[in-house]
Amino acid sequence: MSAEIICVGTELLLGDILNTNAQFLAQQLASLGIPHYYQSTVGDNLERLQQVIEIASKRASILIFTGGLGPTPDDLTTEAIANFFNTPLVERPEIIADIAQKFASIGRKMTPNNRKQALLPEGAEVLPNPSGTAPGMIWQPRPGLTILTFPGVPSELKRMWQETAVPFLKSQGWGKEIIYSRMMRFRGIGESALAEKVAPLLDLTNPTVAPYASLGEVRLRVSTKASSQADAIASIEPVAQQIRDIAGLDYYGSDDDTLASVVGRLLREVGETVSVAESCTGGGLGAMLTTVAGSSDYFVGGVIAYDNRVKISLLGVNREDLEQFGAVSHPVAKQMAAGVQKQLGTNWGLSITGIAGPGGGTQTKPVGLVYIGIAAPDGTAQSVEYRLGAMRDRESVRSIAAANALDLLRRRLLTRKNKKL
Repeated sequence: MSAEIICVGTELLLGDILNTNAQFLAQQLASLGIPHYYQSTVGDNLERLQQVIEIASKRASILIFTGGLGPTPDDLTTEAIANFFNTPLVERPEIIADIAQKFASIGRKMTPNNRKQALLPEGAEVLPNPSGTAPGMIWQPRPGLTILTFPGVPSELKRMWQETAVPFLKSQGWGKEIIYSRMMRFRGIGESALAEKVAPLLDLTNPTVAPYASLGEVRLRVSTKASSQADAIASIEPVAQQIRDIAGLDYYGSDDDTLASVVGRLLREVGETVSVAESCTGGGLGAMLTTVAGSSDYFVGGVIAYDNRVKISLLGVNREDLEQFGAVSHPVAKQMAAGVQKQLGTNWGLSITGIAGPGGGTQTKPVGLVYIGIAAPDGTAQSVEYRLGAMRDRESVRSIAAANALDLLRRRLLTRKNKKL
């Protein structure tokens, strides 16, 4: 017994819009404990739609459709479903009345093509759409198979799902168990290295542990099936604690945590502030810090020192060091961090200088070479070299460099905190 999500629309296949509906429905199915093994995306084509229905109806007991419920000729979802199950379409007067009322409420008259939205397979129940003109349906064309259809507009789908679909599914016996996951986030360690460290845990069956990699970080999803969220958390927590113990400082947070939110929390705990001096990232580090609401409590500001004259005049970088070592170097990174710390009167100073590419690299200083400086409250300054690789594009180098600067500060704050404990 499982569900399959079928997203309809040529615009999805062309990449014109992001398919957020599939993500939302997948999360909702997990929260109801409904197994979900397949997703399909198909264009606005009657024959291909019916091919998808044929395959999906053999391997799932709940088919959830999004898109293709509009009034235009290329909206074919309802027609395809009815044709496949050899069931006639019947015009529903209550749907026509609802659509006409919605048009009247905004001073418009319903057009004839909207009558198409009132057609449902004989025997299907209306799945009301309070926000739009396209209703969905709940239909059981044969024993053991349930079909739910939704419009493609995300806001409409979400409301219809919560108000009608969830109560219906629960009335059918679904939702007695939930699938609960925690996404654990790591920085400074590769996917293969982390997987090797936690290898015994990857063989668990409940909870399960699965690794994922994304730009500059690794994630471990810990999932379990349980009768309640409280039971799920109780099941997951011992495994999560083992992972935290194994990973040490490489673990930085879970679920909605970001490096910026974690750093902000640590700074707020000790009542300290930070400022930034950026060259190749051009303000990206400051932008990351300010994504967090309330970041003005600890983030004072920054200097975008792209030109060497700015590094010298505003940050106090030594001209001779620039000439001898170059802008992308340990001495300059350290002086930039100390300079912004002094100029803005903060406890911490962070700096970034590097070669983001695609040009500008040399044999000794290739594209992707980045130095991150950090000036501490005790008056010391240091810098760390990162070689992010010439294979990365410019924006990836900039993004990873800014995140690495936050991670460097996070590690320093946590190390100091752990020493005091």
